[in-house]
Amino acid sequence: MKNPKGKVYLVGAGPGDCDLMTVRSQKLLSQAEVLIYDALVDIPQLELIPVTCLKIEVGKRGGKPSTQQQEINRLLVEYCHKGKQVVRLKSGDPFIFGRSSSEIQALIAGDCDFEVIPGISSAFAAPLLAGIPLTDPVMSRCFAVMSAHEPDALEWEALVKIETLVILMGGRNLGEIVGQLQKHGLSSQTPIAIIRDCGRPEQRIWLGNLSDIISKTTGQSLSPCVIIIGEVVRLREYLIQPESTNMIDINITINKNPLPLAGKTILVTRAASQSGQFTDRLQQQGARAIEMPALVISPPSTWEPLDSAIAQLSSFHWLIFTSTNAVDYFFERLETSGKDARSLFGIKIAVVGKKTAETLRSHSLQPDFIPPNFVADSLVENFPWEGVEGNRGGIAPTNCKILFPRVESGGREVLVKEFTAKGAQVIEAPAYQSCCPENIDPIALAALQNRAVDIITFASSKTVQNFCKLIEHSPELSGNHDWLKNVCIASIGPETSKSCYNLLGKLDVEAQEYTLDGLSEAIVQWVAENPSL
Repeated sequence: MKNPKGKVYLVGAGPGDCDLMTVRSQKLLSQAEVLIYDALVDIPQLELIPVTCLKIEVGKRGGKPSTQQQEINRLLVEYCHKGKQVVRLKSGDPFIFGRSSSEIQALIAGDCDFEVIPGISSAFAAPLLAGIPLTDPVMSRCFAVMSAHEPDALEWEALVKIETLVILMGGRNLGEIVGQLQKHGLSSQTPIAIIRDCGRPEQRIWLGNLSDIISKTTGQSLSPCVIIIGEVVRLREYLIQPESTNMIDINITINKNPLPLAGKTILVTRAASQSGQFTDRLQQQGARAIEMPALVISPPSTWEPLDSAIAQLSSFHWLIFTSTNAVDYFFERLETSGKDARSLFGIKIAVVGKKTAETLRSHSLQPDFIPPNFVADSLVENFPWEGVEGNRGGIAPTNCKILFPRVESGGREVLVKEFTAKGAQVIEAPAYQSCCPENIDPIALAALQNRAVDIITFASSKTVQNFCKLIEHSPELSGNHDWLKNVCIASIGPETSKSCYNLLGKLDVEAQEYTLDGLSEAIVQWVAENPSL
């Protein structure tokens, strides 16, 4: 009978950078109790590993003593029988030169539960990251991938007939590879590219042809590398414009210049349902973005107040939205009640923030008023009591009735207090609830434990509050805030900044424009001004 607890995961680490791992691989890595890893896996970069995880290096490193395969098999079975969640981390993909067959056979013989998780092989990642397509309708209708660890075992006569060759583990045997290809009829002018350390900041590329590549790489350490041979190498000049055709640094992208947030790990604390676009924006700037939801958005405990207000919509003069959640839940409830946007005829709508305005427009309505500074205080200061023309919008505050759908837990007290002081009647109706998650996302937790986070972003005071609650209830982080010492704290605006000061004791970045775009721009500027941090 198989052990009910222990399980071994044979995981593909990809070419070397965490961002090029699959989501499944990242999750398993963040939950590992035992990590058995290849030497080529760059552990300092894999900040996902829990600090409590037992790490055992067993890798095959060229020219140095390596752990015998039999011993690796024994370790996998032993720790699985101990009931551990074991991650066997392999470079690239486990089934592409990954020596997985022997390990799987040992796990089966040992009656161990196991699963194989695919990874991105350097055979495919290296050409792509260097701007070289492996196939082309004219130049390359097929390609072959091989190991040149033992070049004498390869059928060179057959290989020279294939349009594109991708060779792994060939750095030490480059001279023999070039000689065999020319000996069997391949032109000395055939293009060749050598990519070392693909997918890493230190990635290097050498370009040439079979006649000159040896002289171009003399004295250079080429391992670990991927070698591409064929006419498709020429396509690179149309996809990327290198400064030199000899040796070029590139930054894990086809772009020639490093992205402004390259090498930075940024924690995003927005609700999971809302973090996608901001995460994408940071990643496009080169950052590694880890999502740590500090909010859970859900319906309110009761719809009765909002339903009652919707039933009396015609009595209101203004409708105020201070968040995208309020807009979405309000219109969802409006539809549930059998009404649509036509029910808002004659009612003026004020919103706080560009994003809230965009969400309103997605419901085919334009806001009548957006305060200039995108904060609720600015809404109070600049509210156009008599400045909005039409129907019932431009009236004196003492005659104004306002519907304010908001988060159930409250907030925006200043807004309600100021409007009420002016004589307006403000009807607050819970439209959604914002709660704190029960636990920290395991990937985010591992990154914080390993001091791998460079920047933490906050888009509301509530995210700061909930973040602190999550830290307080996390035994791995509570009581010792050393992990916060060298972390940049970034806030979307003044109110959020106050919470950062009060609860975290520091603030490094505040957006000039109180939007996610503004926050992203402020982070880019801060990184540019603090290159050593």
